[in-house]
Formats: sequence, structure tokens, C-alpha cells
Amino acid sequence: MNAASTPTTDAHAASASEVDTGRLRTPLAETARQILFGESPYAYDAGAAAELHTISEVDRAHLLMLERRGIADPAKVRALLAEIEALRATGFAGVRDRPAPRGRYLSYESYLIERLGADTGGVLHTGRSRNDLNATTVRLRLRQPYAALLEETRQLLAVLRARAEEHRDVVMPAYTHRQPAVPITYGHYLLGLANAVLWGLDGLLHAGEEMDVNPLGAGAVGGTSVAVDPEHTTRLLGFRAPAPNSLHAVASRDFVLRLLSATGVLGVGVARAAQDFSVWTTEEAGLLHVPDDLVGSSSMMPQKRNPFPLEHIHGKAAAPLGGYVGAASAMLTAGYTNAIAVGTEAVAHLWPALRNITEAVVLMRLFADGTRPVPARMAERAEQGYTAATHLAERLVADGVPFRSAHHEVGRMVLDGLAAGTPLDQVAGGRLEPGTLAPAAVVAATDFGGGPGPASTRHALDELDAGLDRLGTAVDERRRRWATAADELQAQVEKALQA
Repeated sequence: MNAASTPTTDAHAASASEVDTGRLRTPLAETARQILFGESPYAYDAGAAAELHTISEVDRAHLLMLERRGIADPAKVRALLAEIEALRATGFAGVRDRPAPRGRYLSYESYLIERLGADTGGVLHTGRSRNDLNATTVRLRLRQPYAALLEETRQLLAVLRARAEEHRDVVMPAYTHRQPAVPITYGHYLLGLANAVLWGLDGLLHAGEEMDVNPLGAGAVGGTSVAVDPEHTTRLLGFRAPAPNSLHAVASRDFVLRLLSATGVLGVGVARAAQDFSVWTTEEAGLLHVPDDLVGSSSMMPQKRNPFPLEHIHGKAAAPLGGYVGAASAMLTAGYTNAIAVGTEAVAHLWPALRNITEAVVLMRLFADGTRPVPARMAERAEQGYTAATHLAERLVADGVPFRSAHHEVGRMVLDGLAAGTPLDQVAGGRLEPGTLAPAAVVAATDFGGGPGPASTRHALDELDAGLDRLGTAVDERRRRWATAADELQAQVEKALQA
């Protein structure tokens, strides 16, 4: 679903019996339904065919490099490429169910040797180890879920930005300690959340830089005396640069920790926003209205409208935190060399964490897009919460009253107002012009310090646009490089097979 869509347009066609759940007549938004109850589009494929497909990508680039360097005979390279292409075309039907007593790669290599003979099949692993192969394949397998997270985060940002501008004049209280504090706008709140997500996207991009380094050529741990060309495989596989040190190439999976850390930070921000939405959508608060396609009913209580996907956001957004602890714990007792605890056990925590944070981001996008403010209730709470009190104190300061004295004086006015049941502007009497303490007027005056005033909001929107453009360009560049390399690799394989 694109950023401009609303959850209502995302709803799936359902029969009356599926939709009629008491008070509700609209089905759950399709994307939310898939995430929560169906086949999630963000599920990671950890099956044999997916693993072998990634290995074969490396094999194709490695074989082309070996031929180009004069290390492998072109005829043997063509035979291997042809056999690999045949396997890819069938989803590796010939090898994915074979016994793999020493791992899937060696079973796959044994199959090629059986088919082509040792003189040809045995060429494949020249100048290479499973260590640098595994370090490479994990990076390649990570691209799809990582790219999906980057794109969904960018889509969340686009929705937050659009709704922030739409609701820039909807006055509401800002809350501290869950109590009304000062008047802001709902757009200002969404802009604040957008800034957190923008920094989260920046962190994700930075965390993914090391996965753009090509480990091929590092061998088991100490490189190789075979005159391989890592620059060539770097280009064919879409990496940014080859690894400069063989030990680091196979020993490190620190990019896994950085990604888990960055996704954890993003998840904390998303979960905190979900908490606000949970409170503000209660009947008691009534600040936000959630459409039917983002709520569920009760199996027993027909009056219920439960925004239960927000609870899923809380749970899913927390997954990277547990993943980080698990991965770091697996790594920290391993020596600094190739280690199964690092390359296998620690990495295993990454996949569910990426799926969960991506789903949390998508669900938050649906809520940010579809949930609507209730302006009258927001304005009422801003008024009844005496949120203009700080502004009144600041106006007294402008008239020469020391701030602490003004603070005490306004505090007494608030007590008087509460006792009499009268708003603050009436208690203040003739101290300020009529209407000065209306929450909307206070918002209009807060153009300093990044407040919700009109000029400040315009500046914040412009800054957000600049950040979106900058980070969006980086996201697009990375994806283009990967796609271009995949096309070039395919073209070179086809050319080699036609030779």
C-alpha cells in the first residue's frame, strides 16, 4: 500500500458473516490482517531453496571472476554455470532435499561434482572458503528484508509528514506526566514523531554500511594465494567495496549488532507513539478516532471497539531489543576469528527482529494514516487543562515581572479558576487582551524554540522534507546499485553460456 492510501481503501472484500461482529461492519485493513492473521508479506524465507539461490549468486560471480583472471578453464566455467542455471530454474529441486551431514553448501557442491566430475565440479571452490562464502551470503540474504524495512520506514515518514501538515492547526494539549501541559497542535505532535523516525531511518542506513563490504577473497581467515579479484566480484554482486582485511571479513558480524541496535531505537520510538495512541483513543480521553478497519470487537461484548493492533505494535517493536541481547550474548565469548557462534547463532536473531520491526512500522503507518483527531475534544482539553498558564507567566515576564514571581502568581490564578470553575482568561482579568489566552492564540505565538507556531511549523516541515530527500536518495542509490549489479551478473552469465 502506498503512503497516500488510507486503511479503508486497504480493506479486503469480506462476506457479511465475516464482517458482522456486533458493533463493527467493516473488516480489518488487508495489510493489517495479513500481518496479524495471515501470510505476512514480511516473513523471511529461511528454506533450503532460498539459501541455495543466494549461494548460487555468489557462485556465478566467483566463477566469472575465476575465468576472467585465467584461474579456471572457460569450458569448465561454462559447464558449472549451465548446471547452476538449471538448478536455479527448478528451485534447486535436485539438491534441496539431499542429506546434508556437513552442511547444505557441501551437499550442493557434491551434487555438482557428481554431475560434472571432480575435474569440473571441484573447480567451484577455488580460492574460497565456506567462511568468506557465509559472510557474503548473509549480506546478500539481508538485502531484501533490509530494503523492505527502509522503504516501509520511508513510507511511514511520508504519511506522518502529510498528516502533520493536514492537522497543523488542530489544537490539543501536549502532555507531561500524562497531564495537560501546554497547547500544541496534533500536527506538531506528528512532526515530533516524524523527526524520531527520520533519525531512525538515518540510523538504519548507517548501520547497513558494513553489509555493503564484500568479504569474498578472505578465504578461511587469512586470504588466499590464488590471484582472485575481489574488485570484480564486488561489482557483480553490488557491493560498495571489497574487505581490506581478511580476518575482519570473516570474524565480524558487527553489522548485525548495529542493525539490531538501530532497529531497536526505531522500535522504541514507534512503541512510544503507539502508547500515546492507545491512551488518546480511549473513551475517557476521546482525542482520536480510529476507523472500524483498524479495530476489533470482543467475542463476548458487542459494544467493544478495541484498537488491538496497537498492542501488536508494542510487542513487535520490542523484538529487536531481545534480538540484540541474544546476538551480542552469542558473540561475546567467541574469539576474534571465524566462529559459528558469531556467523550462525548470533545472526539467527536478526531475521525475526527485522520482520517484527517492519510489521510494527507498517501497522503504525496504518494508524497514523487512518486515525483522525477529534478537534472539539482536543480544544476542550486544552482549555480545561489551563494549558495557557505558561504563556500567561511569560507575558507577565514581558511586562517586567520576574519569572518565578510570575510563576507563583499564575499558579494562584489557576487555583482560583479551578475553585470557581472559570477559564484562565477570565481569572486573569484585564492583565492581557481578550483572546490572548485562547489555546489557539497561544499556539500562534509559540514560534520560538521549535514550537507549534506557524513559522516554526513551516520550518520544521521544510527541514523534514530536506531530510526525506537526502535519506531517500541514499535508499534509492543502494537499491539501484544492487539491482544494476544483479542485471549485470545475469547478462555476464548469459554471455558466458553463449560463448
